[in-house]
Amino acid sequence: MEEQNNKNLILAMVLSAAVMITWFVLFPPPEPPLTPTAPATEVAQGTTTAPVADPAAGTTQAVAPVPQAPRLTIDTPKLAGSISLLGGRIDDLSLKGYRETLEPGSETVRLLSPVGENLAYYSVFGWLPGTGLEAADVPGAMTEWTASGGNLAPGQPVTLTWTSPKGLTFTREIAVDEDYLFTVTDRVRNGSASDVSLQPYGIIARHGLPQLQNIFVVHEGAIQRADGELTETDYADLTEFAVDPNEGQPAQVTEAMTDGWVGFTDHYWMTTLVPEQGKPYKQVLKYVPNAGIYQAEVRPPAISLAAGAETTSTIQLFAGAKEWATIRAYEIEGGIAGFLDSIDWGWFYFLTKPIFAVLHWLNAVIGNMGLAIIALTFFLKFLVLPLAYKSYVSMARMKELQPEMEALKERAGDDRQKLQREMMQLYKDKKVNPAAGCLPILIQIPIFFALYKVIFVTIELRHAPFFGWLNDLSAPDSSSLYNFFGLLPWDAPATGSLLHLIFIGVLPILLGITMWLQQKLNPAPSDPVQQQIFAWMPWVFMFMLGGFASGLVVYWITNNTITFIQQYLIMWSHGKRPDIFGNIREARAAKAAAKASPQADQNKGKK
Repeated sequence: MEEQNNKNLILAMVLSAAVMITWFVLFPPPEPPLTPTAPATEVAQGTTTAPVADPAAGTTQAVAPVPQAPRLTIDTPKLAGSISLLGGRIDDLSLKGYRETLEPGSETVRLLSPVGENLAYYSVFGWLPGTGLEAADVPGAMTEWTASGGNLAPGQPVTLTWTSPKGLTFTREIAVDEDYLFTVTDRVRNGSASDVSLQPYGIIARHGLPQLQNIFVVHEGAIQRADGELTETDYADLTEFAVDPNEGQPAQVTEAMTDGWVGFTDHYWMTTLVPEQGKPYKQVLKYVPNAGIYQAEVRPPAISLAAGAETTSTIQLFAGAKEWATIRAYEIEGGIAGFLDSIDWGWFYFLTKPIFAVLHWLNAVIGNMGLAIIALTFFLKFLVLPLAYKSYVSMARMKELQPEMEALKERAGDDRQKLQREMMQLYKDKKVNPAAGCLPILIQIPIFFALYKVIFVTIELRHAPFFGWLNDLSAPDSSSLYNFFGLLPWDAPATGSLLHLIFIGVLPILLGITMWLQQKLNPAPSDPVQQQIFAWMPWVFMFMLGGFASGLVVYWITNNTITFIQQYLIMWSHGKRPDIFGNIREARAAKAAAKASPQADQNKGKK
């Protein structure tokens, strides 16, 4: 029995170490701010790269610094910004429905910014010259278009035109819907006397490395889908796709035959190029080291155009928030295959997707995300109730058997084999499975991680209020014991700081209490060392989970409360009225008896 107890102690220590390691992986110490890959002077000069040669030759050429050009205003229910007539760039975009912080007067989130500003981020479209054409014969990143019509709004597209020296007429229509999708339709009419060939392209360019979350549960970097296969590439890995300025050969080219999209994803925002689905095209990811530019490209097939003929190419651009309902509509109604996978659902996607779908529906019905999380917890507990019931019954019977097990230990003395035989016979006679108590934990672990992923990744939880001071369920509880929850006249430590983790808030304290109450209904380990370890676990977890998103802590408190009520009722139904504080009284009595025993007096005399 002593050997088994040692094994259990080692197992408990290993599990505790695993929890601590997981904690530091999920919440690593803050790192110094990341500096942009491109020096500020290069960004200010506006150097960028755009394909200006036949992609078959694998060449690119850096264009000149971007000068000022006229702009067209973008005004939709969700977007505000402008389009530069230089290259027809979509390079100025803010999200009306989202602000940087919860502070009053906080600025709206700016997604795209033009060259010349820090960390420029934009999309540009153009044509690659082929047979019978030179770079000056096609519009590119430096072409200044002529606009007709007013500003860009839903149902009010803008039209840009440009005529090349060789007589080719290019027309670009840019349309936008009420959400985040731009549709860029390029038409070209060959007014020259000879046949030509050319190839359309779309580019998303990002100057320098953006500020990153640096937490493994969310992917930040390039994201692409080609013929049903999803690929995520970090910015560090993108630098391996460096382009030699003299050769310009893209290091990563993906041939897609039917469907797909490519772009960049942040924690909550995304820019993605979507070519015409059902047609072959190329995806290109590359990094331009001399300018510090990360670039994603879409290149539909080259087009041969006879004299007097006309052709059309369409590329869509998604630029906005990763809202589940919006992206789902683009996938189902808009025909963008697999677009919902642009949200990072993680390894447990088979759980995170349905869990969030239910959570989104509950939030729409209830109107409060915190209450929706509580309702979701009840729903999940109901689903696993049949399995949990058997486990709780087993634990209740184990607790009932503790007096008999203590009697067995006294009878067996130091005969370990006899004790093990009689304990196994007791379990068999009473039809108790000691391992069944682990079943709820095994069920809860994947659900816990899936819900953590949902709360941390999905934008619907960002700045979602609950009640009172809980105004952001994606952030830790902002209350603190440091100022006695706001009653003392000094500010609480900043969320995420070491002091905030020590001086925890209301939700972590409630979590520790509910874990402690739940633990009191479970049979106590026979080994004293294990008893001490388990006695401290609720309070250790109280501090560990105090830095988690408050929405997740709300789930865990609700889950513990429901579990406690279920176990209590099951034990009551088996004729045993649970005494929550009985273990404490028994432990105090045992401790007092040990101190008063002759052996204790003898040991005291030896000391």
